[in-house]
Parts: sequence; C-alpha cells; structure tokens
Amino acid sequence: MKVTRSRAQDPNVCGVTAAIAVIDGKWKTILLWLLESGPQRPGALRRRLPGLTEKVLTQTLREMEADGLVHREVHDVRPLKTLYSLTSFGRELSEALAPLSDWGHRRLEKLAETRPVS
Repeated sequence: MKVTRSRAQDPNVCGVTAAIAVIDGKWKTILLWLLESGPQRPGALRRRLPGLTEKVLTQTLREMEADGLVHREVHDVRPLKTLYSLTSFGRELSEALAPLSDWGHRRLEKLAETRPVS
C-alpha cells in the first residue's frame, strides 16, 4: 500500500507509517541529509542532485515546509535570496533516521559480500 500524505496526519495509523508518509518520495531523505550541514540555497541543492528539476525541488521543499521539517527564509535583496534550513523538528527526524541509515549501510555491505564476483 502506498503511503499517502493524508496518512501522515491520521491518528489511527502506526507511528512508523506516519513517519514514512513524511519522508516518502525520491528526494526527501537526501534533502534532509544535505540540509543537516546547514542552510542551503535551492540552486546549490539542485547542483548537488542531478536529475532533480526545479519544479520537483520546489514542490518537495514546500511539502517538507508544510510538514514542519524545513524553514524557508527569503531575504529581500535583488535578486531574491532564499535559504532552506532544517527546523528543530526536521533535525530530530534526521537524528531518528540515523540508525536506519546505519542499518541500510550494513545491509548493503552484507549484499556485497554475498554477490558472486564477475
């Protein structure tokens, strides 16, 4: 079953399901990871993620902002300067995902050990 954004707000779902609904998508976890190092401009994020279009980046960051994970700060200079950073809630999610990331790396190592050498 696909985890929808509405399931992220349903109080009758498992907490893991609610968390996955917030990070579901191709780019959200990597954007969380990139924003851990500090505020980033959208152009800098796009340059680090080949294949991510401006439209999808904007949509994804807006969803993350709506979910309270990122803060968008617009500086009124010409041209406009926009910075995205993790909120404390976003940083908390990033920290919660760290053990899952470690597990994922261990899984990849285990898969590499069992692959036949070509």
